[in-house]
Amino acid sequence: MLSRTTLARRSLVQTNVHNRPVTTWNQALDNVELHNARVNAFVAVEERSVLEILGKQSEQRSVQGSALSPLDGAPIGIKDNFCTTTLPTTCGSKILEGFVSPYDATVVRRLKEAGAIIMGKTNMDEFGMGAANIFSNYGTVINPHHKSDGHPNKRRVAGGSSGGSAAAVASGMCIAALGSDTGGSVRLPASYCGVIGYKPSYGRCSRHGLVTYANSLDTVGILAQDVESARLVYDAISGYDQKDPTSMPDPFRKRIDEQDTKLASRWATGDLSGLVVGVPQEYYVDPLSKSVVDIWRSGIRYFKKRGASVVPISLPMTRYALPAYFNIALAEASSNLARYDGVRYGRRSKVVREEEDGFLYADTRAEGFGSEVKRRIMLGTHILTAGTYDKVFLPAQKTRRLIQQDFDRVFRQANLLNHGKSVEENGVHVILTPCAMSPAPTIEECLPDSDKQEGDDTSKHNGAVDTYVNDVMTIPASLAGIPAISVPFGESEGLPVGLQLLGQYGYDRFLLEIAAKLFRAE
Repeated sequence: MLSRTTLARRSLVQTNVHNRPVTTWNQALDNVELHNARVNAFVAVEERSVLEILGKQSEQRSVQGSALSPLDGAPIGIKDNFCTTTLPTTCGSKILEGFVSPYDATVVRRLKEAGAIIMGKTNMDEFGMGAANIFSNYGTVINPHHKSDGHPNKRRVAGGSSGGSAAAVASGMCIAALGSDTGGSVRLPASYCGVIGYKPSYGRCSRHGLVTYANSLDTVGILAQDVESARLVYDAISGYDQKDPTSMPDPFRKRIDEQDTKLASRWATGDLSGLVVGVPQEYYVDPLSKSVVDIWRSGIRYFKKRGASVVPISLPMTRYALPAYFNIALAEASSNLARYDGVRYGRRSKVVREEEDGFLYADTRAEGFGSEVKRRIMLGTHILTAGTYDKVFLPAQKTRRLIQQDFDRVFRQANLLNHGKSVEENGVHVILTPCAMSPAPTIEECLPDSDKQEGDDTSKHNGAVDTYVNDVMTIPASLAGIPAISVPFGESEGLPVGLQLLGQYGYDRFLLEIAAKLFRAE
């Protein structure tokens, strides 16, 4: 097993919600046994005997001075939609019950090669569809910061869809965890749970082995207790992968890395003079709570105090981001989820029918998919119909491009994907926004009316579409494919609140450098 000092030297010391430092796999496993029954963060945990073997191997390498990487021996959680050969991959769905992948996802394999110890698979909204982690076959993930004991639906959510990963990190069950971010599924739970939630630029980390929700939006994300831990995980998993056709190729990666590293080195010290921070007026929306606005202003004051210039900017297409995102995401999801038929893999319906009319496929999907997935499949299928495709889907794609152009227009750094675009001399280096409209809401505030169960006496439910608004702060960055990170920066009602930093496409290390300074200020 790794000693406490070994991992402390690697900047991977973590403190859970009970202020107990977590540095080794056995400490993390103790926290799983202590907190998981209440929080419901892990849906599968590796056997202790396996963890002991991996821990001893890591300790031996450490003693011999041959550690595989700074992550050698670090306990890491994996979201349940990343393929793993030793643990089931169910995507939080009944339809994949008991499915074990024949291969590891590329990012999981790279973590293993770096010596990380995989603790288990974390809970999630079914197939990544949700913003509160209430749509899971394994039950709701509870925010570790929730204190009061009352009606079950009064408990605070951890956020979704990577709520299990965020709650696991916040509870000290692992040092960091992988998540997937389609429209904010890493950053939103990070804000709710008070941890770092980092979405790299699209194409930076391989999606091979990540079960697809929406191909053009899915991004491997990282949840960690501090920015340095997130950076170490990012270093281990990023890189070109020929198995992923959307992976950033090495020649382009090298060219953009040179500029990224050069820009990050300008603010390696505490002085932020010369840094220009943009504050978009379109993110100041009516549903934004007063406490979040106050924390946003505190973040602005911090940057000014450290010598940075803070300027107002306008991203006019932001108002169309939410409908554009859901039209694109649901259309892609409808197509991707057609593969779950109960024939090739996953759960198969046991309903016996006398007539051979092809009901096996229908019965399997009706029994296997949850309410939210069914809702999104139906909406996505409608979007892809002949008449609606031209009227809804194509305009959404055009809107997406306009949102990307909005960001390119305000950033000082050029987007190297757009050949020939000059640097914007009056632009900003980073953008500062809220990450969520409020602290973590209760379960009843997130549960749609249509999902109200018999005997549920709570009255405060929303319409199904109303719940989609929770992603309004995080969706624009996902549509543009730019890097974004949630940093805890305050509290409201005793619950953490995060601020979001956005950077130009490809400038990931620079964004992490600025985020580290904001995190230390908090």
